[in-house]
This record gives sequence, structure tokens and C-alpha cells, in this order.
Amino acid sequence: MVGTRDGTRAVAGTAVVTGIGACLPHPVVDNDTVVARGALRTDDTWIRDRTGIARRRHAEPGTSTGDLAVGAGRAALASAGNHRPDMLLLATTTPDHPCPATAPAVAHRLGLGTVPAFDLSAVCSGFLYALATATAFVRAGTCAMPLVIGADTYTTIVDPADRETAPIFGDGAGAVVLRAGTTDEPGAVIATDLGTDGGGDDLITVPHGGSRHPRHLPPAAPADRYFRMQGRTVYAHAVRRMTQSANSALNQAHWPPETVQAFVGHQANQRILDSVADRLGIAPAHRYGNIRDLGNTAAASIPLVLADPAVHQAVPPGERALLTAFGGGLTWASVALRWPSAVPRTEASSTDLDTTPLCPPDLTRSHPWTASTTAS
Repeated sequence: MVGTRDGTRAVAGTAVVTGIGACLPHPVVDNDTVVARGALRTDDTWIRDRTGIARRRHAEPGTSTGDLAVGAGRAALASAGNHRPDMLLLATTTPDHPCPATAPAVAHRLGLGTVPAFDLSAVCSGFLYALATATAFVRAGTCAMPLVIGADTYTTIVDPADRETAPIFGDGAGAVVLRAGTTDEPGAVIATDLGTDGGGDDLITVPHGGSRHPRHLPPAAPADRYFRMQGRTVYAHAVRRMTQSANSALNQAHWPPETVQAFVGHQANQRILDSVADRLGIAPAHRYGNIRDLGNTAAASIPLVLADPAVHQAVPPGERALLTAFGGGLTWASVALRWPSAVPRTEASSTDLDTTPLCPPDLTRSHPWTASTTAS
């Protein structure tokens, strides 16, 4: 352990975020459209009050998780100066196929040759699990420049007629490129914390289609083909586990919560985010998110906030940042890092991903939160 110029104690060598990218589908779907498509017994006001979500992106027909991952990876590589990565980690719960993994195909489409590439499944904690894994590889000298992507198309596994899940999820992908560096640099990963509780594996699940309930057999109930979540129980777990994990990462970094200048939680529910930030003591002015405009994009949610130009205008490079997430499994993860200096790039999705326009700022804008007064 060594000291840095601001007193942080951490290993001298670590992974540093040197490129950031995002890819979002074109279609913008507002709450009224979600309600109409699924004939849901709800409305725009209920969805906003319960989740904080006003709109989200849905992948176009023919656009897969791998397509979005390629777009985000290409944008991140451009942000990093188009250096060649030597490993690719793809965090996703919605791969293009049950077999094989999607990451090798993404690496091939990005022109990365025969670099190691693999999928990592930790549901909505997946990106932080992948970031922590890639950081460990860099610290160990196993690789020098990994590309880490979080991508999901949850609209492919959500029942459009389920009021509890259909309004929540959107599709997208975010990515970062890492390089070896030191802990006093902007973008440096200072500390990580990971955890699971398999006793809650039934709280967030797609029951049908795996080896326990194979696809060739009829599901116990038609809804078992879709993503299911026990919302109230998950809420309590998420708040507790994210708070504990975030505190663990801060303790490892020797950062008091009041010194955190950017807090980014998994964009699942605005009230969860408010509760965690309040318990940690993070000032409202230092909380950032895009749940209002993108909904819950699962493994993509945190890197999509990192890729948001508005956040980078608000947070100076090198400031202390805290990332935390919770997902099915149950899984949770937190990362303390210095805010990156990399300039984000965004690629809009299409079936061939030929164009790279920036997404409209009114749809990707992150903004400081205000504490929610809605009861759980």
C-alpha cells in the first residue's frame, strides 16, 4: 500500500479508464406508449411517481445485444484513441444466443482478432463485476488494455403486459477502455467490493428456458418465459446491499462519504437511488443518473451515465467517484474511482451500425437528483 498526493491509500498500480463509449437504439418510447402496448392498468403519473422513469429506448427489430455492444465498444475505442485492446469482457443477461457467448463475436466485429473475450453474467451488477475483473487482470499483468462492455436488451425478455416490469426497462450499451496506470490519475480504479446471496436467486429470475426448466418442456405458467421480479422484497435488499457495499469500497479507499463528488448508482428505481445516497450521506448535488430518460438498462446503466456528456461537464477529472449496483443472483458491487478525463463518444444503433451521430442531449441528459418523498 502507498500514499497518493491527496492521502488516499491504495496500490500504486491499477487500471485507469482511458476511453468511454455508449450506444442507444433509436426509438424513444414514452410511458403512454408502454401502457398502450401492453394494455397496462396504469398511467404515466403512476410510473413516474413509482420509478422516476418518463421514457426509455427500445431496440429496433433485428437489433441484438451484440449489435449494441459493438456500437458501444467502437465508441469507447474511438474515445481512447483507437488503441487496440488485448481483452474483451461483456457483461450481459441477454446474450445473442444461449450458446456460444456473445463476446467473441463482438470482438471479431470490432476487428480485435483472437484476443480473449468472454461474457460475464451478474445481471444488473454485471458491469461493475466486469470492471473489477478487468482491473484485477490489469493489476496482475495478465492484460494491458481491456475493453469492458455492459449491454442488455431487456425488452426481449420482459412481458409487455406485466405492469411491474414492462415500464421499467430500456435497451442500451455502455463501454470503457482501461489501461495500466497509477492511483493518482483521473480514471484510476481505487477500490472494488463484490458480493452475492444465492438464497435470493428466486427474487429476480427468468424461470423457464435453462437446464432446470428446459425450453422443450412447457413452462409451469405462461409468464415463466419472461423476466420476473418480486419488487418490494428486491427494493429492501437493493437499498441495504448497495449501501453496505458502497461503504466497503469507500472504507478501502479511505474516502469519507462527504468527499465523494460523483455518485452513480445502478439506474433501477429513483427511490432506491435516493435511499442509498441518503444513507451514505452523499449530497444531492453530487448524485447523477439518467433513469428519467433511459429507464433501467441493466448492465448498461452505469456506463451509460459515465458516457453522458452532461455529467462530464459537471464533474472535474480526478474527483472522487463512487459507483454501486445491485442485481439478480442476488449480486451487488461497488467501485471507488477517480472521475475519468476521457471524452465520451456515443454511437447510434442501426442494423449495420454504420453511422455515429451523438444522441439528442435532451434524451441522454443526466442530472443531479432531488430526494424523493414517495414512500416505498
